[in-house]
Amino acid sequence: MNYYYQRPQISFGGPLTRAVKTIIISCVVVFLYQLISQVITGRSQINLIFGLIPILVWRKFFIWQLFTYAFLHGGFFHLLFNMFALWMFGCELERYWGTRVFVKYALVTGIGAGISMVIVSPNLGVPTIGASGLVYGILLAYGLLFPNRMIYLYFLFPIKAKYFVLIFGALELYASWSGSSDNIAHLAHLGGMLFGFVYLRYYSILSSLRRYYYQRKLRRLRKKFRVIDGKDDSDDLGRTLH
Repeated sequence: MNYYYQRPQISFGGPLTRAVKTIIISCVVVFLYQLISQVITGRSQINLIFGLIPILVWRKFFIWQLFTYAFLHGGFFHLLFNMFALWMFGCELERYWGTRVFVKYALVTGIGAGISMVIVSPNLGVPTIGASGLVYGILLAYGLLFPNRMIYLYFLFPIKAKYFVLIFGALELYASWSGSSDNIAHLAHLGGMLFGFVYLRYYSILSSLRRYYYQRKLRRLRKKFRVIDGKDDSDDLGRTLH
């Protein structure tokens, strides 16, 4: 993963990519099932089973909830905002990284956001749902990879991606510190960004170490073959003289 700086330009999602399309379709299908289940049974049983409930993860080992909670949403606009942001920022990341790397990153940020909730609020007994932690992780990566890309905040105010990320990260940090009671999992959002940042740093460091290792190995091989070539040349010369 390379970080680069480019001239300011405007980007807006583009055609749906494979992984982003799959995530969006999955979330929409699950949301429709949530609505149907709510109408038929009058309860959100699916949220209790597949939403992230930290106390159940600790006491009952409902580990799957760290993954499945991201596909559930609390309402139409919750779903709309997350899927819109996923399309707007995720498609370009997937085109730049490739589907395999993008899926790995999405899993790290989505599950990482869930782990953050479980660690910080281990006794929480109500479900956390939504792909917001994953989306915030993707937003962070977008700001790092395309820092000067112009984004229209609320479709009106142009702002560079790096400042956009800083503003939203600061707002989430403030909301989590102030103990906001808006029923939004701000810690999960920050967790997605944190795990995303650590993953990108780790990947970058690992890539640098791998390049350094192969460069040293290549230099040793070149030196070895130069010695062998020199030895062979002297042997041939000796045989010629005799």
